[in-house]
Amino acid sequence: MPAVVEQFRSATQVCVIVAPEADKIEAVSKVSTVRKLGVVARVAGKQAQRSRMVRATTSAVAATGRALGKVAHQLWLEVTGLVFLVMAAGGGIEFAHEYEKYQAGRAGLRGMVVAICFTVTFAWFGVSSFWRVRQKGKGGMR
Repeated sequence: MPAVVEQFRSATQVCVIVAPEADKIEAVSKVSTVRKLGVVARVAGKQAQRSRMVRATTSAVAATGRALGKVAHQLWLEVTGLVFLVMAAGGGIEFAHEYEKYQAGRAGLRGMVVAICFTVTFAWFGVSSFWRVRQKGKGGMR
């Protein structure tokens, strides 16, 4: 609600009467530095979008980032697949040791079953990781 201002003029004095709710005018809201920086960044961003050079550079960086991301993901799948296959090979070696103990009558079936389960599980993880690399390669190479 606007402040009501009345002026009374007398010969020697000017008196101004202000409505009581007008005291809120003095409490000026202070804008934080972060908000100011946000406004400046938004204006600079809009100006940069108008520049062909900035748009071209942004597109180039984005395309390079996507390509590197795909290659990094493929490498990650291959490395984890290799690690799983190496672990499966270790499980296979342990299965061979357990089988020798079983044949000699020094161990039961439990050790062989555990070694077989371990080997099959980690072999599956390794093979499926390489299979995912192949599937992504088929869809991504166009």
